[in-house]
Amino acid sequence: MWIRPEWEAPVGAAVSTRQGPGVSEGPYARFNLGLRSGDDVDAVRANRAALVTALGLPGEALWLRQVHGTAVAEAVPGAEEPEADAAVASGPGRVLAILTADCLPVLFVSSDGRTIGAAHAGWRGLAAGVLERTVERMAAHGVQAWLGPAIGAVSYEVGEEVRAAFVDGDAGAASAFTATRPGHWLCDLYALARRRLAAAGVGRVSGGGFDTFTDERLYSYRRDGAKSGRFASLIWTR
Repeated sequence: MWIRPEWEAPVGAAVSTRQGPGVSEGPYARFNLGLRSGDDVDAVRANRAALVTALGLPGEALWLRQVHGTAVAEAVPGAEEPEADAAVASGPGRVLAILTADCLPVLFVSSDGRTIGAAHAGWRGLAAGVLERTVERMAAHGVQAWLGPAIGAVSYEVGEEVRAAFVDGDAGAASAFTATRPGHWLCDLYALARRRLAAAGVGRVSGGGFDTFTDERLYSYRRDGAKSGRFASLIWTR
């Protein structure tokens, strides 16, 4: 029902799957958490309420209006849903959530567990620096990161514009792309994220190795199309 990060961190963290305690039906069955996915809004709100109970969260999550950008929101009590693709928080009982269905979710925590972060890294946000901006906004020591479920390199063929977005500014990023047919490449989001995190000074990075396209536990926009649900990657302070 849950995917848990394999890291040593004094925080709570989990990724939801389709098998959670939800009520969504049809192609969204059954634990869709995305309000803008086309699913029945009441069903999604019921799923989000069930999420809080099932994980024993200390409060409601800060849900973001994700737009494939680099804005980083700060979670404060009573915060509305901001337009951002990452969030940071400090203090007890804070909960951050990222919705994905192929893009890369990244969770962050400081060494003392007091500061957390979460980022939505599709290729546009990843190339534009959303991970670096999240680390910067955390302003914490000993930050480590966990790479959650995303589409795997063997399933993610992209065009030349995607490769150029990374390689034009970092020739070494070419190692994350494998040529397929003319003008197309297999793209390793995990390799690109690890490269950018290392450059940002994040020395401890775990996770990766998932493929949402082939893993039926998870939603995949590339596999299921416009009627794909969204799963959540969450992190919370104790």
